[in-house]
Parts: sequence; structure tokens; C-alpha cells
Amino acid sequence: MGFMEAVQTVISKRFADFQGRSQRAEYWWFFLFNILLQFVLWAIVAIMPTIGGILALVVFVALIIPGIAVTIRRFHDLDKSGWWILIGLVPFLGVILLIYWFTQKGTAGENRFGADPLAGG
Repeated sequence: MGFMEAVQTVISKRFADFQGRSQRAEYWWFFLFNILLQFVLWAIVAIMPTIGGILALVVFVALIIPGIAVTIRRFHDLDKSGWWILIGLVPFLGVILLIYWFTQKGTAGENRFGADPLAGG
């Protein structure tokens, strides 16, 4: 899965889909898309604070649901409940644990959340 395919899948095909699994590439490409988009928005805010601020708020609101959804599907790929997303609220340690988990390969084959996204089915 490439950059454009991952972003398109998260935003348009599985916008608010909290079921199933998402492979590492889908999660990390969407993460990179968010980082790049933030740099662009920061530049716009630096040039035009009012318009940039409104635009940044609109983008944040538009991407919060797909961001949470892909994160929960990534947990499902690791055969973990989506509620583990709350571990990110633990300062420092929570973020380290999330990075560790999300760099791991997902469960091979089917798990309780569905078929392996890398199996091509």
C-alpha cells in the first residue's frame, strides 16, 4: 500500500469504520499525511493567522474521526482492543508504548477482529 492509496482508504473508503484491521503501511502513511498537512497549515497560519487558524480547525475536525478509526483498526491488527487508544493519555510512557506497538507486524492470519489485511482478501 502506497501513500496515496493509504490516505484515500482512510479518508474516503473507511472514514468512520471502527471494525476490521489496518496494516502498518495504512496507519503510518496516514500519519505522515497528517504531519505534512500540519506543516502546510502552520505555514498558512504564519502568513494569515485568522484564515489559517480557521482552516486548521476545519482540517482538525475533518480528520479526527478517520484518525481515531485507523488507530483503532491498527490495534485490531495487533489483536488488541481499540480501548488501548487511551494508553496514549499516559504522559511519555503511553506514547512510547504506542510507537512500539504500531511498528510491530500485525497478527498473521485471521484474528478475532477479522481477516489479515496483508492476505490480499
